[in-house]
Amino acid sequence: MSVRELLRANDLRFLAVASTLCPEEWTAPSLCDAWSNHDVLAHLVIGYRTRLGVVAAEMARHRGSFDDANTDLARTLAATRCPTDLLDDFARLVDRPRGMGRYFPRSLLLGDHVTHELDIVFALDREPDIPGEALTAVLNAQVSLPNPFVPAYRNSRGMRLTATDANWTHGAGGPQISGRAADLVSVLGDRPSALARLSGDGVSVLSSRVLSRRTRTAG
Repeated sequence: MSVRELLRANDLRFLAVASTLCPEEWTAPSLCDAWSNHDVLAHLVIGYRTRLGVVAAEMARHRGSFDDANTDLARTLAATRCPTDLLDDFARLVDRPRGMGRYFPRSLLLGDHVTHELDIVFALDREPDIPGEALTAVLNAQVSLPNPFVPAYRNSRGMRLTATDANWTHGAGGPQISGRAADLVSVLGDRPSALARLSGDGVSVLSSRVLSRRTRTAG
Protein backbone atom coordinates (compact mmCIF):
# COMPACT_ATOMS: atom_id res chain seq x y z
CA MET A 1 0.00 0.00 0.00
CA SER A 2 1.36 3.44 -0.91
CA VAL A 3 1.80 6.14 1.73
CA ARG A 4 -1.14 8.04 0.21
CA GLU A 5 -3.32 4.94 0.55
CA LEU A 6 -2.07 4.32 4.09
CA LEU A 7 -2.90 7.90 5.06
CA ARG A 8 -6.44 7.70 3.67
CA ALA A 9 -7.13 4.31 5.27
CA ASN A 10 -5.74 5.51 8.58
CA ASP A 11 -7.81 8.70 8.49
CA LEU A 12 -11.02 6.74 7.88
CA ARG A 13 -10.17 4.34 10.70
CA PHE A 14 -9.40 7.28 13.01
CA LEU A 15 -12.81 8.76 12.28
CA ALA A 16 -14.45 5.53 13.41
CA VAL A 17 -12.40 5.48 16.62
CA ALA A 18 -12.92 9.17 17.37
CA SER A 19 -16.68 8.88 16.92
CA THR A 20 -16.80 6.64 20.03
CA LEU A 21 -15.44 9.33 22.39
CA CYS A 22 -17.92 10.90 24.81
CA PRO A 23 -18.00 14.66 25.62
CA GLU A 24 -16.01 14.16 28.83
CA GLU A 25 -13.27 12.37 26.91
CA TRP A 26 -12.99 15.19 24.39
CA THR A 27 -12.47 17.75 27.15
CA ALA A 28 -9.85 15.57 28.90
CA PRO A 29 -6.14 16.47 28.53
CA SER A 30 -4.19 14.74 25.79
CA LEU A 31 -0.51 13.77 25.87
CA CYS A 32 0.23 16.83 23.76
CA ASP A 33 1.28 19.53 26.23
CA ALA A 34 -1.54 21.91 27.23
CA TRP A 35 -3.93 20.53 24.60
CA SER A 36 -7.23 18.82 25.31
CA ASN A 37 -8.30 15.97 23.06
CA HIS A 38 -10.70 18.46 21.45
CA ASP A 39 -7.73 20.75 20.67
CA VAL A 40 -5.84 17.84 19.09
CA LEU A 41 -8.79 17.11 16.81
CA ALA A 42 -8.95 20.78 15.83
CA HIS A 43 -5.23 20.66 14.98
CA LEU A 44 -5.78 17.72 12.62
CA VAL A 45 -8.52 19.65 10.81
CA ILE A 46 -6.27 22.73 10.57
CA GLY A 47 -3.58 20.62 8.93
CA TYR A 48 -5.97 19.71 6.13
CA ARG A 49 -7.63 23.07 5.53
CA THR A 50 -5.52 26.06 6.63
CA ARG A 51 -3.41 28.06 4.21
CA LEU A 52 0.31 28.45 4.84
CA GLY A 53 -0.16 32.21 4.87
CA VAL A 54 -2.49 31.97 7.85
CA VAL A 55 0.08 29.93 9.78
CA ALA A 56 2.86 32.36 8.83
CA ALA A 57 0.79 35.33 10.00
CA GLU A 58 0.06 33.61 13.30
CA MET A 59 3.76 32.83 13.75
CA ALA A 60 4.60 36.49 13.13
CA ARG A 61 2.11 37.44 15.83
CA HIS A 62 3.94 35.06 18.19
CA ARG A 63 7.43 36.34 17.28
CA GLY A 64 8.23 33.36 15.08
CA SER A 65 7.14 30.61 17.48
CA PHE A 66 5.53 27.78 15.53
CA ASP A 67 4.47 25.99 18.72
CA ASP A 68 2.64 29.03 20.09
CA ALA A 69 1.00 29.74 16.74
CA ASN A 70 -0.02 26.10 16.39
CA THR A 71 -1.55 26.10 19.87
CA ASP A 72 -3.53 29.30 19.31
CA LEU A 73 -4.88 28.12 15.97
CA ALA A 74 -6.02 24.81 17.46
CA ARG A 75 -7.64 26.38 20.52
CA THR A 76 -9.38 29.06 18.47
CA LEU A 77 -10.92 26.50 16.13
CA ALA A 78 -11.87 24.18 19.02
CA ALA A 79 -13.67 27.09 20.68
CA THR A 80 -15.91 27.54 17.65
CA ARG A 81 -16.41 23.94 16.47
CA CYS A 82 -17.58 21.07 18.66
CA PRO A 83 -15.97 17.63 18.22
CA THR A 84 -18.89 16.35 16.13
CA ASP A 85 -18.57 19.28 13.72
CA LEU A 86 -14.80 18.86 13.56
CA LEU A 87 -15.16 15.17 12.75
CA ASP A 88 -17.54 16.12 9.93
CA ASP A 89 -14.96 18.65 8.70
CA PHE A 90 -12.18 16.07 8.83
CA ALA A 91 -14.28 13.50 6.96
CA ARG A 92 -14.90 15.99 4.13
CA LEU A 93 -11.23 16.93 3.94
CA VAL A 94 -9.75 13.41 3.82
CA ASP A 95 -10.21 13.20 0.05
CA ARG A 96 -10.23 16.96 -0.61
CA PRO A 97 -7.51 18.62 1.49
CA ARG A 98 -7.15 22.37 1.13
CA GLY A 99 -4.46 24.85 2.01
CA MET A 100 -1.23 23.39 3.31
CA GLY A 101 -2.83 19.93 3.44
CA ARG A 102 -2.46 19.76 -0.33
CA TYR A 103 1.29 20.32 -0.23
CA PHE A 104 2.59 18.54 2.88
CA PRO A 105 4.34 15.23 2.15
CA ARG A 106 1.93 12.40 2.88
CA SER A 107 4.53 10.66 5.06
CA LEU A 108 4.63 13.70 7.37
CA LEU A 109 0.85 13.91 7.52
CA LEU A 110 0.62 10.20 8.35
CA GLY A 111 3.13 10.65 11.15
CA ASP A 112 1.30 13.69 12.50
CA HIS A 113 -2.08 11.93 12.43
CA VAL A 114 -0.80 8.71 14.02
CA THR A 115 1.14 10.53 16.75
CA HIS A 116 -1.82 12.71 17.66
CA GLU A 117 -4.21 9.77 17.70
CA LEU A 118 -1.86 8.16 20.20
CA ASP A 119 -1.90 11.43 22.18
CA ILE A 120 -5.65 10.96 22.53
CA VAL A 121 -6.01 7.22 23.10
CA PHE A 122 -3.04 6.82 25.43
CA ALA A 123 -4.25 9.75 27.54
CA LEU A 124 -7.61 8.00 27.85
CA ASP A 125 -5.91 4.72 28.78
CA ARG A 126 -7.28 3.08 25.63
CA GLU A 127 -5.46 0.54 23.50
CA PRO A 128 -4.62 1.83 20.00
CA ASP A 129 -5.79 -0.16 17.00
CA ILE A 130 -3.47 1.46 14.43
CA PRO A 131 -2.33 -1.14 11.86
CA GLY A 132 1.29 -2.22 12.01
CA GLU A 133 1.86 -1.15 8.41
CA ALA A 134 0.95 2.43 9.26
CA LEU A 135 3.06 2.44 12.43
CA THR A 136 6.15 1.08 10.69
CA ALA A 137 5.73 3.58 7.86
CA VAL A 138 5.71 6.37 10.45
CA LEU A 139 8.74 4.97 12.26
CA ASN A 140 10.70 4.56 9.02
CA ALA A 141 10.00 8.14 7.95
CA GLN A 142 10.65 9.76 11.31
CA VAL A 143 13.94 8.05 12.23
CA SER A 144 15.40 8.43 8.74
CA LEU A 145 15.29 12.19 8.22
CA PRO A 146 15.52 15.23 10.52
CA ASN A 147 12.10 16.80 11.00
CA PRO A 148 11.60 20.25 12.56
CA PHE A 149 8.30 19.12 14.08
CA VAL A 150 9.17 15.64 15.38
CA PRO A 151 12.50 14.89 17.17
CA ALA A 152 12.47 11.14 16.43
CA TYR A 153 15.61 11.36 14.28
CA ARG A 154 17.60 12.94 17.11
CA ASN A 155 16.04 10.77 19.81
CA SER A 156 16.86 7.52 17.97
CA ARG A 157 20.42 8.40 16.97
CA GLY A 158 23.04 5.79 17.85
CA MET A 159 20.58 3.22 19.22
CA ARG A 160 19.18 -0.13 18.13
CA LEU A 161 15.37 -0.08 18.16
CA THR A 162 13.10 -3.10 17.74
CA ALA A 163 9.32 -3.27 17.56
CA THR A 164 8.04 -6.32 19.41
CA ASP A 165 4.72 -6.44 17.57
CA ALA A 166 5.81 -5.53 14.04
CA ASN A 167 8.56 -6.38 11.58
CA TRP A 168 10.64 -3.28 12.25
CA THR A 169 14.17 -2.56 13.47
CA HIS A 170 16.41 0.46 13.23
CA GLY A 171 20.10 1.01 13.88
CA ALA A 172 23.13 -1.21 13.50
CA GLY A 173 24.25 -1.15 17.11
CA GLY A 174 24.45 0.80 20.32
CA PRO A 175 22.11 0.73 23.33
CA GLN A 176 19.06 -1.41 22.64
CA ILE A 177 15.38 -0.57 23.09
CA SER A 178 12.39 -2.77 22.35
CA GLY A 179 8.68 -2.17 22.67
CA ARG A 180 5.42 -1.98 20.79
CA ALA A 181 5.52 0.09 17.61
CA ALA A 182 2.88 2.49 18.94
CA ASP A 183 4.88 3.11 22.11
CA LEU A 184 8.04 3.73 20.08
CA VAL A 185 6.23 6.28 17.88
CA SER A 186 4.92 8.09 20.94
CA VAL A 187 8.17 8.20 22.91
CA LEU A 188 10.36 9.10 19.91
CA GLY A 189 7.96 12.00 19.40
CA ASP A 190 8.87 13.28 22.90
CA ARG A 191 5.90 11.80 24.79
CA PRO A 192 7.48 10.25 27.90
CA SER A 193 4.42 8.41 29.26
CA ALA A 194 5.18 5.24 27.27
CA LEU A 195 8.81 5.04 28.45
CA ALA A 196 7.75 2.61 31.20
CA ARG A 197 6.50 0.19 28.53
CA LEU A 198 9.87 0.02 26.75
CA SER A 199 12.73 -2.28 27.71
CA GLY A 200 16.46 -2.50 27.10
CA ASP A 201 19.66 -0.81 28.16
CA GLY A 202 18.92 2.18 25.93
CA VAL A 203 15.75 3.26 27.72
CA SER A 204 17.66 5.44 30.17
CA VAL A 205 19.46 7.16 27.28
CA LEU A 206 16.21 7.77 25.42
CA SER A 207 14.55 8.97 28.60
CA SER A 208 17.27 11.56 29.19
CA ARG A 209 16.93 12.84 25.62
CA VAL A 210 13.15 13.13 25.78
CA LEU A 211 12.98 14.66 29.24
CA SER A 212 15.86 17.08 28.71
CA ARG A 213 14.29 18.49 25.56
CA ARG A 214 10.92 18.86 27.26
CA THR A 215 12.59 20.71 30.14
CA ARG A 216 14.32 23.10 27.76
CA THR A 217 11.09 23.66 25.83
CA ALA A 218 9.12 24.32 29.00
CA GLY A 219 11.69 26.87 30.11
